[in-house]
Amino acid sequence: MKQLIVVFFISISATTMAQQTTFKTAWLEKWNNSKNYLIDIAEAMPEEFYDYKPTERQMTFKEQLLHIKGNMDWLSNTYFTATAFDKTIGKQPSTKIYLIEHIKAAFDSTYFIIESTPDEDLSDTVEFFTGKKSKIQILNLLQDHVSHHRGQLIVYLNLKNIETPEFVGW
Repeated sequence: MKQLIVVFFISISATTMAQQTTFKTAWLEKWNNSKNYLIDIAEAMPEEFYDYKPTERQMTFKEQLLHIKGNMDWLSNTYFTATAFDKTIGKQPSTKIYLIEHIKAAFDSTYFIIESTPDEDLSDTVEFFTGKKSKIQILNLLQDHVSHHRGQLIVYLNLKNIETPEFVGW
């Protein structure tokens, strides 16, 4: 009888966990971890090196962060809300602290937008400049874009002999 009760609870727990994990919930968890990792990287670079860029062809550390933020704002608003994305670049953050707060706000805004999107809408197709894409593909692009530029920022830290934050995965 005791073994039957244990099997029953394990079965219920596994079923409940499986029901709670969807593509969106997994993506949102990863998104928060991605935010924390990028913030750790932004905080690791001393402010005096925010204008550093390894070559003339590349963006500065600060420009990389602003580019990541702008892409989050564009993709999340354009493809997951009815809000028209305003490409106008307003006043740029003048300090490291202010820029980090802007990045946190962009991550949080994107999180809220995606969290508010019904799961069934994620398979909807949208017009993208490369052709029709599902909203799931746009979510993958959001994460890939952050990862791509975050990787470049890690190189910037290494070139300045700054200890890189420990990797944060799922």
